[in-house]
Parts: sequence; C-alpha cells; structure tokens
Amino acid sequence: MNGVAAIAARPGAPFELREYPIPEVGPDDLLVKVRMATICGSDLHGWDGSAPAVAPAGSIPGHEMFGEVYELGRNVRADSQGHPLKAGDRVAYSYFRPCNTCVACLHSDAACPYRYRDKQHSPDEYPHFNGAFAEYYYIRPGYWVFRVPDDLPDELVSPVNCALSEVLYGLHRVGITLGDTVVIQGVGGLGLYATAVAKEMGAGQVIVLDRMKSRLQLAEEFGADKALNVDESSSKERVARVREWTAKHGADVVAELSGSPAVIQEGLDMLRPGGRYLWVGNITPAPAEIIPPTVVRSSRTIVGVVVYEKWVIPRALQFLARTQHRTPYHKIVSHKFPLAEINDAFPVAAKRECIRVALTM
Repeated sequence: MNGVAAIAARPGAPFELREYPIPEVGPDDLLVKVRMATICGSDLHGWDGSAPAVAPAGSIPGHEMFGEVYELGRNVRADSQGHPLKAGDRVAYSYFRPCNTCVACLHSDAACPYRYRDKQHSPDEYPHFNGAFAEYYYIRPGYWVFRVPDDLPDELVSPVNCALSEVLYGLHRVGITLGDTVVIQGVGGLGLYATAVAKEMGAGQVIVLDRMKSRLQLAEEFGADKALNVDESSSKERVARVREWTAKHGADVVAELSGSPAVIQEGLDMLRPGGRYLWVGNITPAPAEIIPPTVVRSSRTIVGVVVYEKWVIPRALQFLARTQHRTPYHKIVSHKFPLAEINDAFPVAAKRECIRVALTM
C-alpha cells in the first residue's frame, strides 16, 4: 500500500506527485495520516527560490499541518502529556525534533541547530514521509505529539504547530505586561494570531500595520485597536502616529511578522526606551539596514524566534478552544485544495489575497 507525496523539483517548478510505500512503524514511533496542511509564508519563499533551504530539490516541503493517528508503535500508548492515544485520534505535533544533546538544547528546545535533521533525508529513503505536503507523516521519538480537543474544527488546528505556536512563544519570550501597547508589523496568519494572543495576554492597545485593507479590517475582528495602512502613509508618519497613541513614549513591544527587512528600523523607531522587539518574520537571507545606537542608547531588547518549546502546542490548543467563539479563526484558512491540485494552490497563496491556503488529504 502506498501514499502520495508532493516533491519539490526545483524553485519555481511544478511539484511532482510521487507514491511511496507506507512505512513499517518502529516500536517507539507513530505514523500520522495528514488531514490538512497549510501553506506558510516560508513555504512560498522556498517555492519561489528566495529561501531555497526551505524546500531543497527532491524534498517533500511543508511543515504546518495536523492529522490523525494511523498506526502506533507497540511501545507508544500516550501523547506527550500522558493522554491515551489510539488509531483515529486527531493530533497536533511539532514539525522539528531537537537533538537534546547540543549546547543549544541545554538551554532551550527552541534553539537546536539540528532540529530539521530528518528533513535532510531523501523521501526515497525509509520512512519516506518527512514533509507536510503528503498523505502521511512519520514521527520518531523526540517529536512532541498532543491530542486535539474534540470541539476544534480541522481548519482551526492546521496552523497551530507553526503560526500560532511561534507567535505564542515569541510573545511569551519578549514579554507582555498588563496594559502594554503592542505594534504588529504585518497581519497575515502570524500577525492575526499575534493580535489575538497579545490581547489575551493583557495588552492594553494593539496597533496593526499592513498594506492590505482587507487584512487590516480582519485584524480588528481579532482584537486590534488601531490600524495603519503602510501604502497610505510614510514611515515617518507611522512612527509619529504610534508615538501620538502612546503619550509620545513609543510602544512597549513591537513584533515584526511581515517578513520584510525594510521594516526593521521603523520598528525600532516605534519602541519606547527600554522596549522589546520580537523578530519572527524575516527568514530569507536578505540584508536589513539598522542604526545600532537606536538599540544601544535606548536600552532596547531584540528577541529572535523561529520555533518554540514543548509546552507551547498544548497551550495553543487550549487558547483556541477557549476563544474560538469570540474570534473568527475560521477566516484564516480561506481556500482549500486537494493535495493533487497543489500546483493550483501555490499560485493562489502567492497572490497574498488570502491568509492561508490549505491542502486536504
């Protein structure tokens, strides 16, 4: 019996659909039947060649996904919280696996430089399924797996292991104190989640920036208090407006979630002295010009985050379950395509007219 996977031939080229045998599951492993995978912004960078390491030629791309247990190894009886697992249970899981032996892992699961080592193996090798854009995903010991609450729809769960977990962890790391003013640069999937999470953490004022009117309007549904369209204002005007809305002090926290190096100095200029700047969006090897004294002379802090620690996924699931009836998370996944139509899905996602495009299996 075989499963289908989408293979990245080369940047900009159509994906190739290939079949691989469903692997025999090791005693401490489990095999997931992917239910839905969403196209993250980093997947688009891999597809168009601006971040080739995201989707090397011959690999199965994708990482933002969830599924149901297809088969458990004979020693696997529970998820990472000790909850019993059985075939058919829906699960959310990490797409990376810290090595737990390097110097970075001694300090944080979220800093391991070897976390993507399973992705370095060709899908031609056992266990074949090591990317999200496939019907199956193979999980070894060291991944974190959590059973999904029954009342959460698939569309809400699919982005949990990337977009939601990253901003939840990032805002935790940078710190939000009750009443803080938080500026969100870019309100795609990450920015929308960050808006909702910041308000849940006690932010007194959330200011969002984007160039798309529809996204700014949606951000207000996620809890944004004020919005600035970057196509209708200059950087100088935006900084002045943030200072006007913060009694001339500046924001307590700025979160860069746009992926544009050009916004970095603007974000620094929006911060109050002693403020904190979260970097998540910029993953492409593109330079940014900043003025170092902006950080040093005002004692500002910069925190970079790309993944997260073990505790984050269950907190993200709890957050969704608690807030799903007051925040329109269902609007994040706006388009769905079957895996067989992946080459139609990516151009739609690249137009940026939607937040997340999903592939269903």
